[in-house]
Amino acid sequence: MESSEQAEALVNWELAASTAARLAPPGPSLSPSEIVQAVNNLRLKADISVPHVHHITGLEAARDLNDSHVLVVDRASWSKANTQSFAVMLKPALEKMLENRRGSLSPVAANVSGTITGSQLGAVLAFLSSKVLGQYDPFAPLPPGSSSSSAGRLLLVAPNIISVERELNVNPDDFRLWVCLHEQTHRVQFAAAPWLRQHMLDEIEKLSRHLLGNMDTLMERAAAAAKSLRDRTASGSTPSRGAILDLLQDPEEKESISHITAVMSLLEGHANVVMDAVDEKIVPSVKTIRQRFNDRGKDRGVVEKFIRNLLGLDAKMRQYNDGAKFVRAVEAAAGMEGFNRVWESQENLPTEPEIHDSKLWLERMGL
Repeated sequence: MESSEQAEALVNWELAASTAARLAPPGPSLSPSEIVQAVNNLRLKADISVPHVHHITGLEAARDLNDSHVLVVDRASWSKANTQSFAVMLKPALEKMLENRRGSLSPVAANVSGTITGSQLGAVLAFLSSKVLGQYDPFAPLPPGSSSSSAGRLLLVAPNIISVERELNVNPDDFRLWVCLHEQTHRVQFAAAPWLRQHMLDEIEKLSRHLLGNMDTLMERAAAAAKSLRDRTASGSTPSRGAILDLLQDPEEKESISHITAVMSLLEGHANVVMDAVDEKIVPSVKTIRQRFNDRGKDRGVVEKFIRNLLGLDAKMRQYNDGAKFVRAVEAAAGMEGFNRVWESQENLPTEPEIHDSKLWLERMGL
């Protein structure tokens, strides 16, 4: 078995996708005509949202946005798309791990590992597939032989959008446009910074190599992280990052996750600021949508809270709030034109300390 094939065998991506499709809870009941209508309406809202993003952000990339595709998907298709992107992100790190362990992992062992890992990943994706409204995926596999610096696809998860708009009892047209504004902002970000996709892949590979390179201590750290999560859940305390990230102990690992956290905080914070700039002229019932959407997290059950803590999802939301504060502070001091310098090069990306103190970034940029 070639090293590349053996690396792919370490995670059974097809099993992960099929497991997620099997375990995902059913979506809302819709007739065939209602499904067609919802899909067409979401595509329309995705198109309509782009000029608004252009007006709010001032990014010229939004003027003629044709760098990627908009796909309206169900939960199973969302999960499959993410397994494809995970395969792209993790392939270099898995190949490096096998190279370091040359001869110590047989093809049979790799296949067994792939089956276990694929099943576990599928269970996680099944949970997430019923929560995600939309996602801009910049890591979609490039076509064979392509030399393009960018790829990507905007995924709108129709059953989840419909479920939430019904749950909140809000205007469907308004809610769908509101969701699309957020997700199209991410698409514009990567179009405005075509170098960002490869930069993120490099950083993810670096972090993955650190984690997979320390396989000898990974199980010990995983056990300690699980115990920490149980203790914090029992005491009612809130994890700062999520138990999975407690596996990170090496200084280089922490430095890598700090950079990725800063970038993700920037991207999500910027998208949230764009959503907050939307007024009643664009989305008539926007105030009602914001209030009801922000209140819905209060009703989560014990199991969902545990899983969110494990994955660090609530910690991510706090990080994204920090990102939004950074964007607003920079815009207030230097205008949107000054803020948009972040898209010029990777050197202009804020660090995690700068996300928490925008003055540090403004000084470094000479603004």
